[in-house]
Amino acid sequence: MRYYAAVAPVLLPLIEDRPLVLRRYPDGITKEGGAFYQQKAPATTPRGVRVEKVRTADGVEPRIVGGDLATLLYTVQIGAIEVNPWHSRVGSLLYADYTVLDLDPGPSAIFAQVVEAARWVHDEMQELGLTGSVKTSGSRGMHVYLRLPARTSFKTSRMVADIIAHRVAAGHPEETTLVRPLNQRPPNAVYLDVGQNDRGKSVAAPFSLRAREPGPVSTPLAWEELTDTLDPTKFTIDNVLRDAKRRAELWNDGLRRAIRLERLTRARVAGQATGAHRTRSAA
Repeated sequence: MRYYAAVAPVLLPLIEDRPLVLRRYPDGITKEGGAFYQQKAPATTPRGVRVEKVRTADGVEPRIVGGDLATLLYTVQIGAIEVNPWHSRVGSLLYADYTVLDLDPGPSAIFAQVVEAARWVHDEMQELGLTGSVKTSGSRGMHVYLRLPARTSFKTSRMVADIIAHRVAAGHPEETTLVRPLNQRPPNAVYLDVGQNDRGKSVAAPFSLRAREPGPVSTPLAWEELTDTLDPTKFTIDNVLRDAKRRAELWNDGLRRAIRLERLTRARVAGQATGAHRTRSAA
């Protein structure tokens, strides 16, 4: 509670107007099977907590919506340690504000491999003239975000992530994978997950705590910090607040401008043409 109250000035603008996916730990993080997801706002939600009617695949449902301190602290009060916002906002829920690439290491992969994969993602972004922001996931992975133009569909959002992920995987097929089934992925590869770009999906917000010891925080980084010695475990509830304002500025600077989708379209067409040429040559 004290952490979220202190980090609220930089966190709240990032989750403003966004429905929140609650993962509640009413008995703490150590009880086996004690956590559960909650999408709908509880019937007992008190006044002062923002609740909006949101249309979902199951109909219109009441959802808790982020952006103010009372609402944030209420979610903590009911055991939601992590902050997981939608990629869209009330008033424009059919459109994604950003694309997310979730870099998820296999069980045998080390964090240095995740950092290397993030650098490859950044290389492809630069090649395509794209900008974005990067953060630790607060667990073993990393997240890369790219801001989208207004009224971008979730289908297009996923396409953006897909183009970048395929370019990385084509250049580094041994170190990265696009295989979705967990039991079919190479255990020592980094999974380039583009599946978080569907409507209603969520990942941990910047400055979100994660539900494990010693209280790791999903922390924005400068691209220059992506070195082999980067240690994600050093970003915790005990120290992130000291540098939160500067790291929030890093995050916001990377997402200040929307990417130009026509650059991705040209890259996709070029990639398809190259693939067709290779197919004809092989034949």
